[in-house]
Amino acid sequence: MSRLEPLQCLVLDGRGGARRVAPDALGRRVPGEVAWLHLDYRDPATLEWLRRESGLDEVFVEALSANDPRPRSLVQGDALMVVLRGANPSSEADTDDLVALRLWLEGDRVLSFRHRRLGAVQEVVDLLDAGQGPTSAADLLHEIVDHLLARIVDVVGGIEDTADELEDQVLSAGNRELRKRLSALRRTSIALRRHIAPQRDTIQRLHAERVTWLDDGARARLREAADRITRCIEDLDAARERAAVTYEELGNRMAEEMNATMYRLSVVAAIFLPLGLLTGLLGINVGGVPGTDSPSAFAVVTVGLVVLGLLQWWWFKRRDLV
Repeated sequence: MSRLEPLQCLVLDGRGGARRVAPDALGRRVPGEVAWLHLDYRDPATLEWLRRESGLDEVFVEALSANDPRPRSLVQGDALMVVLRGANPSSEADTDDLVALRLWLEGDRVLSFRHRRLGAVQEVVDLLDAGQGPTSAADLLHEIVDHLLARIVDVVGGIEDTADELEDQVLSAGNRELRKRLSALRRTSIALRRHIAPQRDTIQRLHAERVTWLDDGARARLREAADRITRCIEDLDAARERAAVTYEELGNRMAEEMNATMYRLSVVAAIFLPLGLLTGLLGINVGGVPGTDSPSAFAVVTVGLVVLGLLQWWWFKRRDLV
């Protein structure tokens, strides 16, 4: 049998701290302590342990080890399975790239699973190391949810800042570049909303789940977390609508610039059309063209064309056509 190597193996002491233990020592705990195993679900040893030693039904084992699960919560007896998503801490990742975190919570045991790194979990571990962490399974659930939401709020705030910046640049930035950034902002907002909207529904259901270890204080904090993620979704909707309005305004401005350019070209063409007609008539290769034998004919024709062009320009100006 493969040896289980958890990412974290902690026992919460009920006073805000925790101690690290070996997985085989989790059974030796005093009342009031909570065991927390944080595992990589793609590790073969983890999958073998889940199936053979975790005591979970196969349905929940499959749900906890699924590659791309949807945020949701399920209750079995006095245990709670929760699937949530958090922002990818990698600076090279797309804004809408969210990492799935699977949780199995009982009154005295918490199992969490992920494959890619998730900063929210490490932040909770740091709190426990400092003696300021959660004291129970309910507190641990709330802390994880709170830190996941904090990172999502930062991402949504960045999207709002980008929307503000693009609105300010509509008049000054290059149109082609700005259109690409607006399109990218709208795509990111839509994709991110698609991921976190189910998470809002999941968190809203958590405070109503019928498990005995979830006390009233934890339920109230989960309700507040649901309100926070609801505000995030509303901000995403607002950013998407602002991007659409800005995109439309940019399109109108580009159309106005194109119409103005075409109008100027039309005025120039209208001025040079009669001039081109006259020079075309004088340049035909037939007899009888006036001034053929006069040395001053070219100068006279040139001056006449200039005067005619100026007269046309004056006429356009007088009628406010240019």
